[in-house]
Amino acid sequence: MQESTDKPGVVAPPPLIYALAFLASVCLNVRKPLPFLPSRLKNVIGAFLISITGTVLFLSLREMRQAGTNVNPEQPTIALIVKGPYQFTRNPIYLSLTLFYTGLAALANTLWALLLLPVVLLIMQRGVIEREERYLEEKFGANYTQYKARVRRWL
Repeated sequence: MQESTDKPGVVAPPPLIYALAFLASVCLNVRKPLPFLPSRLKNVIGAFLISITGTVLFLSLREMRQAGTNVNPEQPTIALIVKGPYQFTRNPIYLSLTLFYTGLAALANTLWALLLLPVVLLIMQRGVIEREERYLEEKFGANYTQYKARVRRWL
């Protein structure tokens, strides 16, 4: 069976990248705790970031469903989405994963997670987003190039 080439070829599923980094931060925190927030503040900040995550994720997935395209980067992209959260950021789902990760870091009160976040973002940038951008440029041509010129990658 031949594997489809109609996909961006990301290095790993994005949720797995965030989950592995957070798991590593928890392990580091068990070994050497690095709290960074007062107890009351950690819950407020964590809950706030996670609630934003839910909203951004819901709106992003709704646009994808309405367009009939796949969420999984291992499947072909059917449509270029440029409305809803996608009019403000080209990667609202990855933004929501970052907000969720940061919210969990606050709730767990582990600075380790924040120290690992730049590594996560670098892996996301090089191993996921840049690959997806090349794929989308090949697939949608000028439509994607114009969208890319108009809308920021993150925020």
